Amino acid sequence: MDESPTLGLLERALRASDYMVARAYDAESLDLALHESTPLVLLITQTLNGRSGIEISQKILERFPTLPVLLYADRDDVALFKQAIRAGVSDFLHPPLRIDDIVNIIKHNQKRAERMGDWVRREVRRTTASLEKRMDEMETLVKLGRTIHSSLDLDNVLTSVVTAAVELTGAEEGQLLLLDDETSELYMRAGRNFEENFARAFRLPVKDSIAGQVVHTGQPISFCQDSPSKIKTAYLVYALIYVPLRVGNDVIGVLGVDNRKNKLPFTQHHELLMSVLADYAVIAIENAQAFEATDKERQKLDATITNIQDGVILLDPDHHILLINPATRKVFGMGTTNDLTGQLVSDAITHSDFSGILNSISENPLKYHEIAFEDGRVFNTQYVPIPEVGSVITFEEITHLKMLDRLKSDFIHTISHDLRSPLTAIMGYVELLDRVGPLNDQQKQFVHHVQNSAQNITTLINDLLDLGRIEAGFDTRKDEVAFDAIVGYTLDNLNQQIIEKNQTLKLTIENKLPALRGNPIRLRQLVDNLLVNAVKYTPEGGTLTVNLFREGEQVILEVIDTGLGIPPTDQPHIFEKFYRASNTPKSTPGTGLGLAIVKSIVENHDGRIWLESFVGKGSKFVVVLPIYKRDDD
Repeated sequence: MDESPTLGLLERALRASDYMVARAYDAESLDLALHESTPLVLLITQTLNGRSGIEISQKILERFPTLPVLLYADRDDVALFKQAIRAGVSDFLHPPLRIDDIVNIIKHNQKRAERMGDWVRREVRRTTASLEKRMDEMETLVKLGRTIHSSLDLDNVLTSVVTAAVELTGAEEGQLLLLDDETSELYMRAGRNFEENFARAFRLPVKDSIAGQVVHTGQPISFCQDSPSKIKTAYLVYALIYVPLRVGNDVIGVLGVDNRKNKLPFTQHHELLMSVLADYAVIAIENAQAFEATDKERQKLDATITNIQDGVILLDPDHHILLINPATRKVFGMGTTNDLTGQLVSDAITHSDFSGILNSISENPLKYHEIAFEDGRVFNTQYVPIPEVGSVITFEEITHLKMLDRLKSDFIHTISHDLRSPLTAIMGYVELLDRVGPLNDQQKQFVHHVQNSAQNITTLINDLLDLGRIEAGFDTRKDEVAFDAIVGYTLDNLNQQIIEKNQTLKLTIENKLPALRGNPIRLRQLVDNLLVNAVKYTPEGGTLTVNLFREGEQVILEVIDTGLGIPPTDQPHIFEKFYRASNTPKSTPGTGLGLAIVKSIVENHDGRIWLESFVGKGSKFVVVLPIYKRDDD
């Protein structure tokens, strides 16, 4: 307060009562005094150096909420007293003043502040203890969570869950019961503070049991009673919590704690903790089941890949080996002891054909290749990219198929050559028949049939020989070829047949088509076979459509007819040798080799061919051939 006789009186009275007294004559000196020490009581006047004592008191109480503040006023003013109380002032002084009254008021407020301080300290200790307990619970749950996510040992994890349940609730015993679907009983999967023999033999029926009620309702149960309740024979408890183990909408078991000797109750907080632990247990069970299922599938896959007769190599995106099976090791003679995982496949397998396949993968779109060994073995190799994994390469031995194909080709070639001479003789003698004497009409008809049959056989033999030469790779010479000229030439030759059948030809050939690199004779044979078939199978008055155009680095030929169409069941086999569609009229001549020859020629020129056909509407054959790239392009 300001310097005044009252200040001196108050100071003498307090010092006489063994109080130390510090003075402050304005708000600044008061703030400095409060920084130097914390007083037991603060006495402030109504007006301090022109400022409101109540306002100063409010600011001080914001910093020191438990500090007793007494307001001194020069008169007894009820309105001022109310204003001071609302501001948080503890007491009110006004004249007349007596020393005993002053001291008593000071001591009263001091003791009151001490009691409040004691209460605050107790609350702080209680809150601190509660927080420490919650921190311990959280630490236990966090450790348990780490155990669940880092361990696949289900016994260990579930035992940890039950142990945490007992420790967090202060229970005497804990158990985790799972439902046996076959017997509809609950058995103890993990327990704490149970004898081993008791836990092993523990069986609890779902019907008419507390745990069974939790299974049926999916709701937790807790109680604390003065008299023990029976769980099963010779198993009585005073307090208990059971919470369900829920997987989706199904309850697979129960997590429980109990007190069998004392009557200590469990709280709602304990029930909440048990529910959290039950969720942990379910996660552990699901993780273990998922791992077990994955491990079984992995074992099946390992057994399959290990015992399969075909070679298998699994690669990462950089062509490092992830898996290689024994069959592959046997194919390349790599032994069985060295670990190749992580090695570059090009370092592990140095076979020239295999290296060529790896080098051409990025440029060659074909997935199928062949690898030949010096001992005569031949393997069909398939390369398949696998998204987000890498790729897989498989090896299937086709040595026996190659041998059979070679024997077949040799047989066909030999028979074809051997049949040429007698056919030539038959054709020659048939043509001489009418020269040695006149033939009647029936004889002329028979001669005509013989000539047609001999001509068909000759055509078949020529087709077989052509197919054999193509498949054997005898037509290796390839030149720069104008494919549009070949198509035009063939259509000119077929023009008379098209006119005779009153067919409409729709021809579209793109200008300035690039050249192809190929065998001109074989490419003409390809076009001839496709266009002859189109004319042959298109009825009178039908339409033929021929389109030839460039798309990217390829030339595309489309031959479309409005003929019979090919049934869906026949379409996968239409390019096979000697195969004819089931709806082909018997009167229509053909050997069943034309499309097989076309396919062989297309593949020999690194192209592709496919069919689109609908019965009763017609067929569309599409041939795709790469354009010729000169070395200086």
